[in-house]
Amino acid sequence: MKVLVIGGGAREHALCRSLSLDPDVTALYCAPGNAGIAEVAELRPVDQLDGEAVARLATELGAELVVVGPEAPLVAGVADAVRAAGIPVFGPSKAAAQLEGSKAFAKDVMAGAGVPTARSYVCTTPEEIDEALDAFGAPYVVKDDGLAAGKGVVVTEDIEQARAHALACERVVIEEYLDGPEVSLFAITDGVTVLPLRPAQDFKRALDGDEGPNTGGMGAYSPLPWADPKLVDEVMETVLQPTVDELRRRGTPFSGLLYAGLAITSRGVRVIEFNARFGDPETQVVLARLKTPLAGVLLNAANGTLDDQAPLSWSDEAAVTVVVASHNYPAAPRTGDPIEGLDEIAELDAPHAFVLHAGTKRDGDAIVSAGGRVLSVTATGTDLAEARERAYAAVGRIRLDGSQHRTDIARKAAEGR
Repeated sequence: MKVLVIGGGAREHALCRSLSLDPDVTALYCAPGNAGIAEVAELRPVDQLDGEAVARLATELGAELVVVGPEAPLVAGVADAVRAAGIPVFGPSKAAAQLEGSKAFAKDVMAGAGVPTARSYVCTTPEEIDEALDAFGAPYVVKDDGLAAGKGVVVTEDIEQARAHALACERVVIEEYLDGPEVSLFAITDGVTVLPLRPAQDFKRALDGDEGPNTGGMGAYSPLPWADPKLVDEVMETVLQPTVDELRRRGTPFSGLLYAGLAITSRGVRVIEFNARFGDPETQVVLARLKTPLAGVLLNAANGTLDDQAPLSWSDEAAVTVVVASHNYPAAPRTGDPIEGLDEIAELDAPHAFVLHAGTKRDGDAIVSAGGRVLSVTATGTDLAEARERAYAAVGRIRLDGSQHRTDIARKAAEGR
């Protein structure tokens, strides 16, 4: 099978790495990719928001499966253009991707499906914003209705900060605060059958102890030793299957990766948000544990034959990812700095630890930073403590001027707290 992956971040590197290890994949392309992905896939230039250009490239390459990684191309309708060209594509239609593209749409779907979530108001005027903030009180949860690359949400005790963020959004969802730990659960679906993956937890804040500004994610781990063993079954029954059924009932079937961001509250599981694609950095740890070859699973979802899929096989090992970010991330990250130490990790830490590139590019013989989140250093081990130790040992070999990373990824879980 010839596979084309669209995107150029660490999530796409994780997908390409897994696909490159699949014996059924005879050719692997990524557009536009990055310096790390170039080691496992052939790179092609493309405007990833231009559906016709992506469909044309897939046709030229003879791709038999297209996997759309990021949310922006999905919300722009890229999967529709590829489907119209007669090529199987893993990723929802533009209409179904509104589940991520619009928080208000997602709330409406959840209401129709009876999915447990936070009470909320959709606001478009300053008066509505003030009423909603007063109704819920602190801590305030304010979400930009549209896509904001993981940075559109503000959770704060400061009403002025909450109001300022709300006023800066064209349309905003203000909702009650959900207490309890957060869990990310991915499910692969063809619009009817839903196949859950293993849960993970990510770390959104920039600094240790969940301090600092929100980011796209600074690390993740899987499995979750503290979670109820029945969690996945419960979320399947109360969240994932009802949502897929509701979208199909509305005439906008969802085929691709449905990502549920969950809060395990004192009153039970509640949905914080849905995403319409693999999450970053959770994908890095979830795929590190998946033993079933990936291409066939994604193709079954694309073709509507997921009910034929054999049960997924998982490693008992744990996985931890630590994100290395550039100077001044997430405000105004510096780029163009050379990255050293990658060869040492490949030589000394493989196969238990490996580096997935996020914001990198090749500059002559050097690899340099080209984004805010630069690398996802991922490691596996017999338990979280060993995986964590290996991940941080590898992080210690990386030399990137001004770089930053959290030192507490998976620490509490590894210590049984």
